[in-house]
Amino acid sequence: MGFNEMMHAFIAAKFYVYLDEKYAEQGKAAFVHATRHYAEQRGRRMAQKAIRDGQPLTYDTYCRYGEWVNTEDAKALNANNQSVPQTVNPVFETHIFVCPWAYQFKKMGLQEAGLVYCHDLDASICRGFNPEIDYKTTQTLHDHDHCIQIISPSDIDPNHMPAKRPESLKPFEYHCAHSYWAYADTVRAIFGCEGDLIASKVLQDVADEYGKEYADTLMTYKDVDFTHI
Repeated sequence: MGFNEMMHAFIAAKFYVYLDEKYAEQGKAAFVHATRHYAEQRGRRMAQKAIRDGQPLTYDTYCRYGEWVNTEDAKALNANNQSVPQTVNPVFETHIFVCPWAYQFKKMGLQEAGLVYCHDLDASICRGFNPEIDYKTTQTLHDHDHCIQIISPSDIDPNHMPAKRPESLKPFEYHCAHSYWAYADTVRAIFGCEGDLIASKVLQDVADEYGKEYADTLMTYKDVDFTHI
């Protein structure tokens, strides 16, 4: 196994654990802030690419400019995303029945962290892309049998569901590094040396769980600008 969705969830979950242990509600507020920071950066990258290509910042474009697809690792676990759209236009509603992030949070016994994470993640990506699109996650797999996401307005043609552009995709090495550094930089900004200690603990957890080479790879992204394309 390599960098994948499960490691991506593992990184966020570990930050949640240490922030909650050390700072309780204040730590949870920091986790939400960091999650939004990370996700909005992703959305802004998507918007920059779309604007460069002369595309409108609509929901159809948002779907096409998404930066990831499920890895073979997630598929091997039968944890790859499985969803069924309920309505498409002018409101897009989808029900998600399987998700690798939900799989990983459950595996770690950290559904509480998953609830906090998933409440804000997709809405924040979309807000970074175009704040005029309303994106809500009204329930999740962490405490229900399916997740519900509702997006308005939607311009998707029900006869031509959008596919992600291959040239927009980034490997999960990049996504895991972006997640780690977004959380690390945020907790350091808020909590100073204590935040730096939390980031170091998470990095060690990655090394212990996946191997030192994965933690070392995350470190190579320290000076990467994740905000701009």
